[in-house]
Formats: sequence, C-alpha cells, structure tokens
Amino acid sequence: MTDASKPRPPKSLTARAIGYLAQREYARAELRDRLLATGATPVEVDPVIDDLVAQGYLSDERYAQALVRRKSGGYSKRSIAQTLKAKGVPGEAVTEALDGGDADDAATLVALWRRRFGHPPADDRERARQVRFLQSRGFGLSVVLKLLRDPPNEA
Repeated sequence: MTDASKPRPPKSLTARAIGYLAQREYARAELRDRLLATGATPVEVDPVIDDLVAQGYLSDERYAQALVRRKSGGYSKRSIAQTLKAKGVPGEAVTEALDGGDADDAATLVALWRRRFGHPPADDRERARQVRFLQSRGFGLSVVLKLLRDPPNEA
C-alpha cells in the first residue's frame, strides 16, 4: 500500500481550529460554531477555544479591528456594528474597534456615492436605485435623501 492510499488519521480539534485561523481571523463564537459543525461536542470544543484564546491565537478584539479595517470606506458604522454583533463579538469589543477605526459616516457616504454614481439621479427610477444601494450599505434613509437633495460638488 502506498502512502497516498493510506487513510489519514482525523485531525485533532486544535489542529483543525489552527488551520481555520491560518486562513483568516475568526470571532470566538464563529470558530466555536465552525468546530461544532464538524460533529464535536461543546465539552470537547470549549477547552480548545479557551486554550487558543490563552495562547493569543484567537481574539475577538483583533477580529473586530480587522473587520472594521476591511469594511470602513464602504459601509456605515451601524452596518459594521451589526455584522460584528451577528458574529458574536461582545459589545465592548465592537465599540472599541469602531472608536479606534477611522470610519466617518458622513465622509464614507459621500465617497461611496461619488465612487459608485458620481452624479445626481436623473429620474425617480435612478433615485430609487441610488437610495437602495446606499441603504444596503447601512446608511439611514434621511441622510441618503439629504445627500441626493443636495449632492456635493465635484472635488
């Protein structure tokens, strides 16, 4: 029997978790759910998660900061906060990451509108399209309509 045809022993939960973390950052709850989906029990998974946190491989704060860096400039603070909370990041880590980031909703809204559209809507259909897009990025209806009523001058 060759080495390629021999069945490999199953990966340990720790090896599997480190493999996931080698790909990208994970929130604690997100990694726990991913490990539970492999068929492991919470009794097996929780000590592995605690050990990874203790070793510094897993950090909700670091995950939150990475997500804020990735999404700022394209999404509102409200949208980013909702995404982090949906991933199970604790509220204080969300607040700290958003305060530490350089996300400014007003500037982000204008920059995103310019990058995506660059001109005021010509008709109601175009206005609705722009409103839907900006709302999907987490901006409130009132600020979007204000922007479209009085579009910024070309910079």
